[in-house]
Amino acid sequence: MIHKTFRQVCCRNSRLFKTLFMGIFSLFGKKERPSEEASKEITWIPLVSSEQLGEIIAQSAQKPQLIFKNSITCGISSMVLRSFEANYALDKEQADLYFLNIQHNRDLSGEIAAQFGVRHESPQVLIIKNGSVVKDASHGAIAYLAMDKYL
Repeated sequence: MIHKTFRQVCCRNSRLFKTLFMGIFSLFGKKERPSEEASKEITWIPLVSSEQLGEIIAQSAQKPQLIFKNSITCGISSMVLRSFEANYALDKEQADLYFLNIQHNRDLSGEIAAQFGVRHESPQVLIIKNGSVVKDASHGAIAYLAMDKYL
Protein backbone atom coordinates (compact mmCIF):
# COMPACT_ATOMS: atom_id res chain seq x y z
CA MET A 1 0.00 0.00 0.00
CA ILE A 2 2.75 2.48 0.92
CA HIS A 3 4.70 1.56 -2.22
CA LYS A 4 1.61 2.15 -4.38
CA THR A 5 0.93 5.56 -2.81
CA PHE A 6 4.60 6.56 -3.17
CA ARG A 7 4.53 5.56 -6.82
CA GLN A 8 1.32 7.53 -7.48
CA VAL A 9 2.78 10.68 -5.93
CA CYS A 10 6.08 10.31 -7.78
CA CYS A 11 4.39 9.60 -11.10
CA ARG A 12 2.59 12.93 -10.83
CA ASN A 13 5.97 14.59 -10.58
CA SER A 14 8.37 12.70 -12.81
CA ARG A 15 11.32 14.95 -11.91
CA LEU A 16 10.89 14.14 -8.22
CA PHE A 17 10.61 10.44 -9.06
CA LYS A 18 13.75 10.54 -11.20
CA THR A 19 15.70 12.36 -8.46
CA LEU A 20 14.56 9.93 -5.78
CA PHE A 21 15.07 6.88 -7.99
CA MET A 22 18.56 7.90 -9.07
CA GLY A 23 19.51 8.96 -5.56
CA ILE A 24 18.41 5.70 -3.97
CA PHE A 25 20.12 3.53 -6.54
CA SER A 26 23.27 5.63 -6.60
CA LEU A 27 23.76 4.65 -2.97
CA PHE A 28 24.23 1.03 -4.04
CA GLY A 29 25.68 1.38 -7.52
CA LYS A 30 29.22 2.11 -8.51
CA LYS A 31 30.15 5.75 -8.27
CA GLU A 32 30.71 7.57 -11.51
CA ARG A 33 33.55 10.00 -11.53
CA PRO A 34 32.30 13.51 -12.21
CA SER A 35 33.90 15.42 -15.02
CA GLU A 36 36.96 17.48 -14.13
CA GLU A 37 34.95 20.65 -14.53
CA ALA A 38 32.14 19.53 -12.22
CA SER A 39 34.43 17.99 -9.63
CA LYS A 40 35.58 21.37 -8.36
CA GLU A 41 34.63 21.67 -4.70
CA ILE A 42 32.14 24.41 -3.89
CA THR A 43 33.24 26.85 -1.20
CA TRP A 44 30.11 27.69 0.77
CA ILE A 45 29.69 30.80 2.91
CA PRO A 46 27.62 29.90 6.01
CA LEU A 47 24.46 32.04 6.15
CA VAL A 48 23.70 32.58 9.82
CA SER A 49 22.46 36.15 10.36
CA SER A 50 20.01 38.81 9.20
CA GLU A 51 22.94 41.16 8.67
CA GLN A 52 24.31 38.81 6.03
CA LEU A 53 20.95 38.92 4.26
CA GLY A 54 21.33 42.70 3.93
CA GLU A 55 24.85 42.17 2.56
CA ILE A 56 23.54 39.60 0.06
CA ILE A 57 20.96 42.08 -1.22
CA ALA A 58 23.58 44.85 -1.53
CA GLN A 59 26.18 42.57 -3.19
CA SER A 60 23.61 41.27 -5.68
CA ALA A 61 23.96 44.56 -7.59
CA GLN A 62 27.62 43.65 -8.30
CA LYS A 63 27.48 39.87 -8.64
CA PRO A 64 24.78 37.17 -8.46
CA GLN A 65 24.20 35.69 -5.02
CA LEU A 66 23.10 32.09 -4.51
CA ILE A 67 21.48 30.73 -1.36
CA PHE A 68 21.18 26.97 -0.85
CA LYS A 69 18.72 26.14 1.94
CA ASN A 70 19.27 22.67 3.34
CA SER A 71 17.75 20.42 5.99
CA ILE A 72 20.29 18.21 7.74
CA THR A 73 17.52 15.80 8.84
CA CYS A 74 16.03 15.26 5.37
CA GLY A 75 17.36 12.49 3.13
CA ILE A 76 16.11 14.22 -0.01
CA SER A 77 17.96 17.40 0.99
CA SER A 78 21.17 15.41 1.40
CA MET A 79 20.79 13.75 -2.00
CA VAL A 80 20.00 17.03 -3.74
CA LEU A 81 22.96 18.77 -2.07
CA ARG A 82 25.37 16.02 -3.16
CA SER A 83 23.97 16.15 -6.69
CA PHE A 84 24.22 19.94 -6.78
CA GLU A 85 27.83 19.92 -5.61
CA ALA A 86 28.76 17.17 -8.08
CA ASN A 87 27.04 18.68 -11.11
CA TYR A 88 27.49 22.43 -10.84
CA ALA A 89 31.06 23.69 -11.09
CA LEU A 90 30.48 27.06 -9.45
CA ASP A 91 33.11 29.30 -7.99
CA LYS A 92 33.29 32.63 -6.20
CA GLU A 93 33.94 34.54 -9.43
CA GLN A 94 30.50 33.56 -10.76
CA ALA A 95 28.49 34.13 -7.59
CA ASP A 96 28.74 34.29 -3.83
CA LEU A 97 27.50 30.89 -2.63
CA TYR A 98 25.65 30.89 0.70
CA PHE A 99 24.58 27.80 2.62
CA LEU A 100 21.71 27.96 5.12
CA ASN A 101 21.18 25.11 7.56
CA ILE A 102 17.49 25.51 8.34
CA GLN A 103 17.59 23.54 11.60
CA HIS A 104 19.98 26.08 13.09
CA ASN A 105 18.49 29.14 11.38
CA ARG A 106 14.75 28.55 10.92
CA ASP A 107 13.86 32.18 11.69
CA LEU A 108 16.34 33.38 9.07
CA SER A 109 14.83 30.99 6.54
CA GLY A 110 11.43 32.56 7.23
CA GLU A 111 12.94 36.01 6.88
CA ILE A 112 14.36 35.05 3.48
CA ALA A 113 10.94 33.80 2.36
CA ALA A 114 9.30 37.08 3.45
CA GLN A 115 12.07 39.31 2.02
CA PHE A 116 12.02 37.73 -1.43
CA GLY A 117 8.39 36.63 -1.64
CA VAL A 118 9.18 32.94 -2.07
CA ARG A 119 7.65 30.04 -0.22
CA HIS A 120 9.96 28.37 2.30
CA GLU A 121 11.07 24.96 1.07
CA SER A 122 14.02 22.69 1.67
CA PRO A 123 16.12 21.92 -0.19
CA GLN A 124 15.83 25.18 -2.08
CA VAL A 125 18.09 27.33 -4.24
CA LEU A 126 17.59 31.06 -4.65
CA ILE A 127 19.53 33.10 -7.21
CA ILE A 128 19.49 36.81 -6.40
CA LYS A 129 20.40 39.69 -8.71
CA ASN A 130 19.82 43.40 -8.12
CA GLY A 131 18.04 42.69 -4.84
CA SER A 132 15.49 40.27 -6.29
CA VAL A 133 15.19 36.53 -6.76
CA VAL A 134 15.57 35.86 -10.48
CA LYS A 135 15.19 32.09 -10.05
CA ASP A 136 14.28 29.69 -7.29
CA ALA A 137 13.98 25.94 -7.37
CA SER A 138 13.36 23.27 -4.81
CA HIS A 139 13.67 19.52 -4.42
CA GLY A 140 14.20 17.67 -7.72
CA ALA A 141 13.87 20.84 -9.82
CA ILE A 142 17.28 21.96 -8.52
CA ALA A 143 18.89 19.29 -10.69
CA TYR A 144 17.36 20.90 -13.81
CA LEU A 145 18.41 24.50 -13.17
CA ALA A 146 19.98 26.09 -16.22
CA MET A 147 22.48 27.93 -14.05
CA ASP A 148 24.17 29.64 -17.02
CA LYS A 149 21.01 31.63 -17.70
CA TYR A 150 21.02 33.21 -14.26
CA LEU A 151 24.68 33.69 -13.30
